[in-house]
Amino acid sequence: MIVTAWRRAHPQLTGPRLTEVAAALWDGPIFECRLAAVLLLTDRRALLQSRDAALVERMLRTAGTWALVDGLAADVMGSLVERFGDQLHPVLDQWATDADFWIRRSALLALLVPLRRGDAANFARFAGYADAMLAEREFFIRKAIGWVLRETGKRHPDLVAGWLAPRAHRASGVTMREAVKWLPADQRAALMAAYHAAQRKAG
Repeated sequence: MIVTAWRRAHPQLTGPRLTEVAAALWDGPIFECRLAAVLLLTDRRALLQSRDAALVERMLRTAGTWALVDGLAADVMGSLVERFGDQLHPVLDQWATDADFWIRRSALLALLVPLRRGDAANFARFAGYADAMLAEREFFIRKAIGWVLRETGKRHPDLVAGWLAPRAHRASGVTMREAVKWLPADQRAALMAAYHAAQRKAG
């Protein structure tokens, strides 16, 4: 509530001053300072420019927890990717193969917002990232793949089911359970049956 009240009291905070304040908060001594920076950037994400992706990446690399990463990746970077995709897609391509799993997770989540809104044009890029990460053992990668598939499936169930069907034997349980949540019952049942059959065969 304190952060919300402060944001409302400073409507003139835009442009370079906005990112300057966010960066200063991020460098503060306690977690709540970093959370305030995320809330500030999320609230005014429409004012950010493509160059501000560098600040977002710096924050992501030092966040160390989903509680900060997810808002930065999905809401802040996602907004930037929606508006400056041609400039920022190469950045996401680099993130998708980064050694830091939080950065790889961020490459996936940065496409969540447009996919959730029904923009299937970004699915091919997400699918490429997800396919390369599908066998990873890191929980937060597995969860992110399923999360994005779940949200995409709300508007494009056939797209999600068609992509997931030939990969059910490679996907983790958490990915599958998340991905099929909003699919029609027949698609959900078929995909989970294929997953369980693959698990039995492997076992």
